[in-house]
Amino acid sequence: MKIALLTSSRADYGIYLPLIKELKRDAFFELTIIAFGTHLSEKYGKTVDRILQDGFDVSIQVETVIDDDSPYSISRQIGNTVVQFSSVWDKHKFDLVLCLGDRFEMFAACVSSIPFNLKLAHIHGGEQTLGAIDDAFRHAITHMSLYHFTTTEIYKQRVIELKGGNKNVFNLGALSIDNLKALPLLSISEFKNIFNIDLSKPSILITFHPETVSYEKNEQYINEIVSAFKEIKDYQFVITMPNADTLGNMIREKLNSFIRGNSNAVGIESFGTLGYLSCMKHCAMLLGNTSSGFVEASFFPKYVINLGGRQKGRIVTENIVNCEIEKQQILNAVENYHKVNLHSSVNIYGDGTTAEKIIKILHNIHE
Repeated sequence: MKIALLTSSRADYGIYLPLIKELKRDAFFELTIIAFGTHLSEKYGKTVDRILQDGFDVSIQVETVIDDDSPYSISRQIGNTVVQFSSVWDKHKFDLVLCLGDRFEMFAACVSSIPFNLKLAHIHGGEQTLGAIDDAFRHAITHMSLYHFTTTEIYKQRVIELKGGNKNVFNLGALSIDNLKALPLLSISEFKNIFNIDLSKPSILITFHPETVSYEKNEQYINEIVSAFKEIKDYQFVITMPNADTLGNMIREKLNSFIRGNSNAVGIESFGTLGYLSCMKHCAMLLGNTSSGFVEASFFPKYVINLGGRQKGRIVTENIVNCEIEKQQILNAVENYHKVNLHSSVNIYGDGTTAEKIIKILHNIHE
C-alpha cells in the first residue's frame, strides 16, 4: 500500500512519530514522507533535519514558506503551497494520503489533491479552536477526507455531524499518548547534558502562539504576558518559540527580548519530541495556548494555564485553568499552582495503542 504522509511542522511530526515507526516496520506499506512548511525553514530550526536524524527518509521536500507573517503573505503562502503540491500529485501516485490537524499549510496541500481524486485520511478531526483560523482549515480537511481518526468520542461525533454519517469515522485516541507510553523520557541530568537547561529548578514551560482570529490584539497580549513574567521570581522560564502564524514574528521578538534581559529565562526553537515531552514531565506547569496543554499534559497530569481564546472549544480536563491574557490574572493563576493537587492521569485520549489501531484499519481498507 503506497502511503504519503504530509508533515508541515515540528508539531505534527512529533505526533506522527509512533505511526511512522509502525508504518516503516510493516512491509505491507510503502511510506513516502513529504516535508514542507516550516520544516524546511532555517528560521524555524529546519526541523526536517530532525526527521532525518531519526532515521527516516524524506524523499519529497516542498519549499513553501514565505518569511513575512502578514495576512497577505500567509494568503500567498496558501496559494504557493497549492501550486507546489499540484506538481507532487501529478508526478507521484499514492493509495492514501495521511494528513493531520488544522494548519493552513496542511489545508493547502490537501485541497490541491482533490482534482487527483486522492484518498485522504485525517487525524485529529472534529476538534475546535475558536480563537484561531485553524478551525476553518480543520473542518475543511474533514470534508475533503475519506477516513477519519479522531482522538475522543466527542470529536468523533462532531466529524459525524460534519460528514452527515458515521462511515469511516473512528475514535482511536491520540498518537501523543503512544509517544508518552513508549518513549524513555530524559532524566533531569540527561536533559541538562543535551539542552544545558537545569530542570531541577522549578520551571514553567511556555508556548504562546498568535491568536489568528483577533490577530490585531496579539501585541497587547504578549505585552501583558511579558509584564507578568517580569514579576515572577520563583520560577525558571523555558520558552519555546511561536509557530508561523500572523504576527508570530512580533511575538518571537518580544519573547527573545525578555530572554536576553532575564537570567531566569531560556529560549529554544525546537526541543524535538523527546526533549519537549521530557521538559513537560519535569516542569512545574505549562503556560500558553498550545494544544499540547490539552492532550499531552493530561497524561502526567500537569497543571496548565491556558491563555486566551486560541484553544477555546477543546475539552477542558481538571488539570487545566482557563485564563484571560491579562497580567494580574496570569499572576494569580501561577500563584494558584500551590493549591492544586494532581496525583494521577486525567487522560481521556486513549490507551497508547492508537498507531496500532490505525495500522489495522489501513490493512483492512486496502484488502
